Amino acid sequence: GQEKLSCNPRKENGTHMVLCELGNPMKAGAQITVDMELSVSGLEDMGDSITFQLQLRSKNSPSSTNASVTVTVPVEAQVAMELRGNSLPATTVLPVSWHKVEGSRRLEDHGIKVEHVYQIHNKGPSTVSGVTLRLTVPHQLGGRTLLYLLELGTEGGMSCTNPPGLNAEQV
Repeated sequence: GQEKLSCNPRKENGTHMVLCELGNPMKAGAQITVDMELSVSGLEDMGDSITFQLQLRSKNSPSSTNASVTVTVPVEAQVAMELRGNSLPATTVLPVSWHKVEGSRRLEDHGIKVEHVYQIHNKGPSTVSGVTLRLTVPHQLGGRTLLYLLELGTEGGMSCTNPPGLNAEQV
């Protein structure tokens, strides 16, 4: 029949172990199947697999069947990323006859300020590193300036590469 095992973590000679009592007494010639589910934390730096040493030991007289077996389990990180964004102001209407003032370094002479804010959220369950976000902004339309890219900033330990033409007129 199916029974739940009683398992206890233990440390022996610097080795972390989980000791499970399978049965006492066990009948001679008994065959058993054990399915175990292990929850192991801190696997971010383990590489692509984790190795377990499994051994069946008897408290009875020494036996040559006390050999151990190595089991290697692949480690796979799962993560769900979410990108959120908005523009401030949400809507901008440009006058039809508006023209920028050539040579001016004043922001108002180049158009209406629109700020785009993007947030990357890790919804887990694993941690992430080395995430790359490539964002393409249409800055020209029909050979004319649509959006003048003024600056790029980040928060939260991220770094960005400035796109070509960022604040080309040094506004």
